Amino acid sequence: MTVKLDSWLLEILACPNCKGALRADEAADELVCTGECGYVYPVRDGIPVLLVDEARTPAS
Repeated sequence: MTVKLDSWLLEILACPNCKGALRADEAADELVCTGECGYVYPVRDGIPVLLVDEARTPAS
């Protein structure tokens, strides 16, 4: 499954941790913070799960 979010939605969504912009990683069904923290948020059944407790830290 690929991330299918409207572009207008991605424009208004922000990382709940650092308030950075999010970009869709379609290959992994995730939203990646392009801001300071770089957290990666899952997308389940087409719904972004923007909870810091559900996020993973970027691979080092």
